[in-house]
Amino acid sequence: MHRPLLAATAASVLAAPLAASELRDTALDYFAPLPSTLMAPKDNKITPEKIDLGKALFFDPRMSASGVFSCNSCHNLATGGDDNMPVSIGHGWQTGPRNSPTVLNSVFNVAQFWDGRAEDLKAQAKGPVQAGVEMANTPENVVATLNSMPQYVEWFKGAFPDEADPVTFDNFAKAIEAYEVTLTTPAPFDAYLNGNEDALTADQKAGLELFIDNGCVACHSGVNVGGHDYYPFGLIEKPGADVLPEGDVGRFAVTETADDEYVFRASPLRNVELTAPYFHSGVVWGLKEAVQIMSISQLGDKMPDAEVDKIVAFLGSLTGEMPEVVYPVLPPETDTTPRPSGEIIPN
Repeated sequence: MHRPLLAATAASVLAAPLAASELRDTALDYFAPLPSTLMAPKDNKITPEKIDLGKALFFDPRMSASGVFSCNSCHNLATGGDDNMPVSIGHGWQTGPRNSPTVLNSVFNVAQFWDGRAEDLKAQAKGPVQAGVEMANTPENVVATLNSMPQYVEWFKGAFPDEADPVTFDNFAKAIEAYEVTLTTPAPFDAYLNGNEDALTADQKAGLELFIDNGCVACHSGVNVGGHDYYPFGLIEKPGADVLPEGDVGRFAVTETADDEYVFRASPLRNVELTAPYFHSGVVWGLKEAVQIMSISQLGDKMPDAEVDKIVAFLGSLTGEMPEVVYPVLPPETDTTPRPSGEIIPN
């Protein structure tokens, strides 16, 4: 079910700015600040031991067949949680079909990947490991690699103390999920929603009001300012094939439902100024250009430059405090550790 655009899409020129407290109250109808405690994923108790193990696995390139690519390769925590590439480079220098989404705050998404084919972060963690153009590994080889290193075996026992044989591919994914749950970025917008009227500049507040009144909140709302549902790209006017490639039909490939052609999960907008290039095609490098494309394709009207500038200013208030990352010291290989391979196996 695709939510309709708000009736306010025609209000590109505001009659009068809302009062400060009134604007914040209106914003709270559409958005929510980041929670103060860790999100609890389904069927995965979060513990410090599991988080530490997941962090090691997230940064360990030996989880790939070549020993070159880690989760952090495409979801670089130093560059906004993605790789700042149109499409990611993986095994054998192959490229994937879509832009890599940020891992930051991804626990708040309704599902993972642009088409929502993974229901949660632990399901997502298994995908790139096995994808031939990404890490090109197998569950069996991942488990053999982990079992070959005594330190990893001990860490799995500590993270999953109630299991007789804790080194499994499922637990590998659960540990990565536990770490990724911690990757949240409180931003000035959260302080504003929590009552600090001075957390946003005048331009950011004006941009927030435009964001609401022009109907952007129809798709980009909630805790993650998006990521909570699926919408057609090109609701009013489809972009050209350079922005919306004809061969990528989006969620239709998952559901095989005609209504889902060119439907994608709405991009979460936290830290969006750090995650260029934009859209699933990764072809738009400027945030202002991306906003303008969305105004035409989703709202059916080209916004004046001055309004776009204010919306871009508001989007800057979603840039949050990055989690502190201390690079983990990983367990050493042993004689039984599977050797890396760059062989590309045809599908």
